[in-house]
Amino acid sequence: VQLQASGGGLVQAGGSLSLSCEASGITFDDYAMAWFRQAPGEERKFLAGITWTGKQRYYGDSVNGRFAISRDDAKNTVYLQMNSLKPEDTGVYYCALPNERFASISEDYRNYYYWGQGTLVTVSS
Repeated sequence: VQLQASGGGLVQAGGSLSLSCEASGITFDDYAMAWFRQAPGEERKFLAGITWTGKQRYYGDSVNGRFAISRDDAKNTVYLQMNSLKPEDTGVYYCALPNERFASISEDYRNYYYWGQGTLVTVSS
């Protein structure tokens, strides 16, 4: 299983970025997907998750209303659209995959088995 994340970069506060994460080695549409962020010295923090059906989306409190997760099963890809970015959104962003098919979304990073390599997002003030 491989997860390849892309789309990070430097953006000014108030700006937008879109991240992508392409999965391989799995039957993608059987799996929930999630995005986490890790800032220096902190644990990975749940940002958003989407169920394997794509019908339900969940967001962390700090990004609710600003970020949007989506998936394209034909492309084996999950996306994270980030709007109204703030300096505190700075960190390394990871896509994550649970070990089990049809798993529910969890906000605990320990419930995810496969991780992308991370992509750095820097929001300047």
